[in-house]
Amino acid sequence: MIEIYTDGAASGNPGPGGYGVILRSGTHYKELSGGFRMTTNNRMELLAVIEGLQIIKKPGAQVTIYSDSKYVVDSVEKKWVFGWVKKGFKDKKNKDLWIRFLAVYKLHEVKFIWIKGHNSHPENERCDELAVAASKDRGTQQIDTEFEAEKSRGTLL
Repeated sequence: MIEIYTDGAASGNPGPGGYGVILRSGTHYKELSGGFRMTTNNRMELLAVIEGLQIIKKPGAQVTIYSDSKYVVDSVEKKWVFGWVKKGFKDKKNKDLWIRFLAVYKLHEVKFIWIKGHNSHPENERCDELAVAASKDRGTQQIDTEFEAEKSRGTLL
């Protein structure tokens, strides 16, 4: 059993953003984070989940993901994303990330649990700290290529 705690942040939304992830399984514990110069909060929330799932080495793992993002949790648990796939993601944001998510999601047995953000949940608070710190670290910020390309083309929905 693997627990993944996630959070995303963006200052300005869009603006500089980051994600934070905690993975826990038995005595194993790992933290991940990354920052981007221009992105959105929802992209970082979803990317946190992707990054957490991608690090799991063995397929078929039982994974519980804890997230304060209704956008991510409801999209999967209410099966909206699977309808979006059937419609080719027509008029949906973050298609690139949802496709990446689905590729790693199908490798494991995943369930989501929504937790209220900024509610003194220790792992959620730590993920928020990681995400915010990564969003502010100008020296390591990456480029959210797809987001910036869509923004410059004026095709963001």
